Amino acid sequence: MRSLALSDEILLQVEKPARYIGNEVNSVMKDPEQVAIRFAMCFPDVYEIGMSHLGIQILYDLFNRREDTWCERVYSPWVDLDKVMRERQIPLFALESQDPVKDFDFLGITIQYEMCYTNILQILELSQIPLMAADRMKEGCDWAYPLVIGGGPCTYNPEPLADFFDMFYIGEGETSYDALLDLYKECRQKGLSRKEFLLKASRIPGIYVPAFYEVTYKEDGTIASFSPIEEGVPAAVHKQVVMDVTEAPYPKKPVVPFIKVTQDRVVLEIQRGCIRGCRFCQAGMIYRPTRERSLQMLQENARDMLQNTGHEEISLSSLSSSDYSELEGIVNFLIDEFGEQNINISLPSLRIDAFSLDVMGKVQDVRKSSLTFAPEAGSQRLRDVINKGLTEEMILRGADEAFHGGWNKVKLYFMLGLPTENEEDRKAIAHLANEIAVKYYEIPKDQRNGKCQITVSTSFFVPKPFTPFQWASMFRPGEYLGFARTVNHEIKEMLNQKSIRYHWHEADVTVLEGFLARGDRRTSRVILEAYRRGALFDSWTEYWDYEKWLQAFDATGIDMDFYTMRQRGENEIFPWDFIDCGVTKQFLQKEWQKALKGEVTANCREKCSGCGAARYGGGVCVESKN
Repeated sequence: MRSLALSDEILLQVEKPARYIGNEVNSVMKDPEQVAIRFAMCFPDVYEIGMSHLGIQILYDLFNRREDTWCERVYSPWVDLDKVMRERQIPLFALESQDPVKDFDFLGITIQYEMCYTNILQILELSQIPLMAADRMKEGCDWAYPLVIGGGPCTYNPEPLADFFDMFYIGEGETSYDALLDLYKECRQKGLSRKEFLLKASRIPGIYVPAFYEVTYKEDGTIASFSPIEEGVPAAVHKQVVMDVTEAPYPKKPVVPFIKVTQDRVVLEIQRGCIRGCRFCQAGMIYRPTRERSLQMLQENARDMLQNTGHEEISLSSLSSSDYSELEGIVNFLIDEFGEQNINISLPSLRIDAFSLDVMGKVQDVRKSSLTFAPEAGSQRLRDVINKGLTEEMILRGADEAFHGGWNKVKLYFMLGLPTENEEDRKAIAHLANEIAVKYYEIPKDQRNGKCQITVSTSFFVPKPFTPFQWASMFRPGEYLGFARTVNHEIKEMLNQKSIRYHWHEADVTVLEGFLARGDRRTSRVILEAYRRGALFDSWTEYWDYEKWLQAFDATGIDMDFYTMRQRGENEIFPWDFIDCGVTKQFLQKEWQKALKGEVTANCREKCSGCGAARYGGGVCVESKN
């Protein structure tokens, strides 16, 4: 019989003990004696965040379809339990079996956001697994510890974490994981060593084993060379892509949490990729080409998932839902099928136009909801620089139609610190918000739906790998805050300033995120030092402590400015250049030059821009040629 890893005494003294007990509806139980591979799937953040992540649900379902594999879940213990586990030497455990993670074959960690890097070290340390991958390869260790494998968007620059991971999986998990698990089983049966397995694994498409590559640096600190040091290890690692997303496995019985989580609903992924080509957006580049799921598949999955979970809300997930060709069909189906059951329908990532407003009017309670616009930049000049594909006329027309349709609350999202941005661009944010408010007050008073509320939010731009802006420099925290003050001051000068609220992001977090996003192998020393000084849950405001990171830079002698304040040279070798993400560096460089000139690029459906993703032979690339 299954027994809990934590005593009642401990569970009763920590916040939300249901985070740690497992046994939720649809969680998978197997006999450990009847499986050959035990895989601990980890999201390095608290349970409520990790349980909301679709990617883990997909892989959890995929692995557990194999009779020889049992995949279980692991999340970061919250700070209260973290303290108890360290004091009492309780090893981190998986939710399903409650067994220690250190006894598993694999520890898979999804890496969604740079600010969770110290949590990855927490996971390893609480699991009683050596933090450095090299220490897990030492003589006498061999198979004493699980293989630590990373996946997710941050692995498109895995180098800052390279010292901590045995391997990384680059791309979508539905493709090469079966080959990796089969190889592991075969190698263990043959009695091969950890290194022998990793050598064979490095030849599987999409698998990157950092230990088998060497980096050299020039005197100026930039990379001189990056090359394999073992025979048969590929020079380039190619991302893995599922071209037929309709036939790809999808979890029809997702795990239902005991407690309220961030995304407490059924998530229906309608497509992967994005046709838009915004130059700041990493997801829009690394997930190319855009591939749609069939309407029939979505209809079947919606029925099954709602029936199997009891959820009362369904969310249509994609980077740009408006661009899904069957959006009207799936929305009408959900309304017809589930409308009388009071199932709510959530539609994120919609472009605000007449069609989208009509769709939202069908599924939302207009009186309670707010509309979200993401112009990203205040001026048309800067929107062209970032290739947003949105004119002021389109924004104001969308707002006007929304207000006439009964909405009175609007959220506006912008970025500050974008390449080529100037004072006028920042002030334009306030002017655009004011013009939207003007549209509301043009409606006769007796036809308005309450008081107009416009919420302006700005984040600070972070250059990311595999985007046209990967060459861009950043600013210092004080400069970013100065940009926000400019916007705030300008809003207060507006005629309709009482209708406009303004929020901005923390600047020091932004700069550190930029350092980690474009870091190299030397970056790991800073991460480790910050963790040793107590950095943890860095994405949580209440635990964010910039001082610990500044101390880590001082202790390691690493200059943050080298990574953040420097515009990259045209021919510079980037730490991530060995990864082939489908989009070529030549295309990104061309887009960077077009950005500096303020030239726009058409979306993928209008015209192929020759980014390189057409080589996959499917999705929107084939559709646009037809």
